[in-house]
Amino acid sequence: MSIRQGLLALLADQPMYGAQLRSEFEARTGGTWPLNVGQVYQTLTRLERDGLVVELGDDDEGRTTYGLSDAGRAEVDRWWAEPVDRETTPRNELAIKLALAVTVPGVDVARIVQAQRTATMRQLRDLTRLKASTTGEPDRTQLAWLLVVENLIFGAESEVRWLDHVEARVARAARAVHQASRPPASPGSSLHDVDRTVVHESAQR
Repeated sequence: MSIRQGLLALLADQPMYGAQLRSEFEARTGGTWPLNVGQVYQTLTRLERDGLVVELGDDDEGRTTYGLSDAGRAEVDRWWAEPVDRETTPRNELAIKLALAVTVPGVDVARIVQAQRTATMRQLRDLTRLKASTTGEPDRTQLAWLLVVENLIFGAESEVRWLDHVEARVARAARAVHQASRPPASPGSSLHDVDRTVVHESAQR
């Protein structure tokens, strides 16, 4: 998720100062994507430059408060209305790692898959426990946090299934390569094998 869009969405709720924006962002996303104050103020500077955010003055403690301009509010409305763009595929380090691993000689792909599955299963267990720790009817902030946690749970479950698929595909490809590299049996050796089988069966009788 873009920090830019996230801050605009928070300012659509109410005017805030930088540290407050950071705190609200982390609270509503369960701290999954932590921000530092520097990132927040850097983004606010760009948003102000682009005419989407305006300074509303200082509060009683001297902290500069920011709000949306008309253009900023229109930008937030557009963001709510449009689906998230999936045409630009984000880089997935695990997918890149395994894609490269199967092309580099000497890499134990099965070991990589096994180690990643163990780590992902551990994360899935921790996330499930975290979700189970929530009791009662959640308020708006808790609901937002739960949705993020559940997204991570679904993602971890999907990754485990994909790793199982990778393991099976790699094993199948290895068997195919092994079979293709075996020299074909000559006609003579085939007959010899048949004769040995006949003799062995006759001896058993």
